[in-house]
Amino acid sequence: MANTPETTGSLETLFETLTLESNGARTTEEIFVGKPMQTPHGRAFGGQILAQAIMAASQTIDRERVMHSMHGYFLRPGDTNVPMTYSVDRLYDGRSFSTRRTQVYQGGKPMLSMIASFQSTDPGLEHQKNFDMSSVPAPEDIPSLWDRYGSLAGTHPRVDWILQRPFDIRHTESPIFLGVEGAKVAHQAEWVKTLGPVPDAPEFHRAALAFASDYSILEPIQRRHGISWTTPGLSAASLDHAMWFHRPFRVDEWLLFVTESPSAQGGRGLSTGRVYSRDGVLVASLSQEGMVRVPEAPVVEDQTLV
Repeated sequence: MANTPETTGSLETLFETLTLESNGARTTEEIFVGKPMQTPHGRAFGGQILAQAIMAASQTIDRERVMHSMHGYFLRPGDTNVPMTYSVDRLYDGRSFSTRRTQVYQGGKPMLSMIASFQSTDPGLEHQKNFDMSSVPAPEDIPSLWDRYGSLAGTHPRVDWILQRPFDIRHTESPIFLGVEGAKVAHQAEWVKTLGPVPDAPEFHRAALAFASDYSILEPIQRRHGISWTTPGLSAASLDHAMWFHRPFRVDEWLLFVTESPSAQGGRGLSTGRVYSRDGVLVASLSQEGMVRVPEAPVVEDQTLV
């Protein structure tokens, strides 16, 4: 997708979002401040909070160690008009691993609690769960969001929110923004990359991947039940989020998100995912449970995931 003033601006917004201010303290607790990103509904985007929490924790780590896992719980929604405070506790620094706890506050109230682990580079056993990359179309063969929805720009804040994302997102199936086409299945795949080059720092790529992952991780739940993002009465929110980073990657190169939902019940749904580089290398895994509520949502019989 060619850059436009809108897409260039959104990438600059990502850089601003992932640049935190520090109070300069070097104690067991360090404080950072992050700028919220605007959303059409005024509620802070979960991916933005996760990404900033990762950047805050990473700034307290020696450069030779990189994050290999993070686990976070969303506690309450955030306001896009109020800065967020990130408090990082140095829980542990060992010979190979370091652990950090990041608490996110807004107005003195906790919004997210995350624990992340970092590791020095270490040789070891190698294997991965493969995916048939030839089973999905190449990203160049899939319309971009601007190709699909560009004619609707400026017609509604939610449409602009989709179009002004700092990522190029291309569903191998049709997107579920305005409706759900095709089979009602609990799985999907999409190509994702930033709209342009980003810094080389590994923590930036991990934070940006976490940012992007929250856009669509719950979509297999909605796709299974034919629920688009514009379904009247839809209420969806992230409850927790976990990621494991397996191998080096660049978020400004195409990555394939393969996600599925094994269960939905009680107004909650679970989604899991794997992220592959274009040459089929498994670079990350993730999972999230979310609240997904729709008035009189239909009950669908269990099925085997394909």
